[in-house]
Amino acid sequence: MTIDAAERRPHAVLDLQSRRSKALKIEMLLDLAGRSGRLRLLEVGTGSGGIAHYFGTHPSLLCEVDAVDVCDNRLLSDGYRFRLVEGTDLPFADGQFDVVLTNHVIEHVGDENAQRRHLAEVRRVMRAGAVGYLAVPNRWMLVEPHYRLAFLSWLPRTWRSPYLRAMRKGNFYDCEPLQMKQLERLLDDAGFVHANLCIEALRATLEIERPLSPATKLLRRIPDAAIAPFRRIIPTLIYRLS
Repeated sequence: MTIDAAERRPHAVLDLQSRRSKALKIEMLLDLAGRSGRLRLLEVGTGSGGIAHYFGTHPSLLCEVDAVDVCDNRLLSDGYRFRLVEGTDLPFADGQFDVVLTNHVIEHVGDENAQRRHLAEVRRVMRAGAVGYLAVPNRWMLVEPHYRLAFLSWLPRTWRSPYLRAMRKGNFYDCEPLQMKQLERLLDDAGFVHANLCIEALRATLEIERPLSPATKLLRRIPDAAIAPFRRIIPTLIYRLS
């Protein structure tokens, strides 16, 4: 069943502290401090506005920030320009941005054709030498993050909405999480060079949010090679794009 875009829920994260932590993680993973000069940055899927605000008001990075979304759920609006959009089309000319962020957006745009259009638009507006950040829930996550139901995204598509209704969480499942190889195929087809940052992101998240926790201290002792075989089941797939 194809779900009309107007029926899709925004699923915006309105916890501003979590948005600040996410923005700091993105800054670290993309090594934005190592890029000189003014950066023109686009965030696709503004949500609360916390990430766009973070970069637009950054004390040391010089960022000119644009942000777009299909709904306006902003809690912070200063430091960046905002536009409402429809569908996956981006209202910008080719090659306009040094940094493009698409954080937990691609699972909301629709079916595979819509996801391909989303990626094509992201690539179109990136300049030569630009860097992109993409995050999407892994289909094989234990608990689906939008509806907080175990194994929801593991089910065949035709079973997901009935499960949602049976658990009284909604009428239909309006997300399309991806598997690692499935996402990498879409990125290849869109013409991206991409790097899986799941391990780096896991480390960065713990260092930012729980630097003194036993889990963080343990993870510091584990080499990347020991974690790499488990990338397919890390709850969030994160990639750097160029």
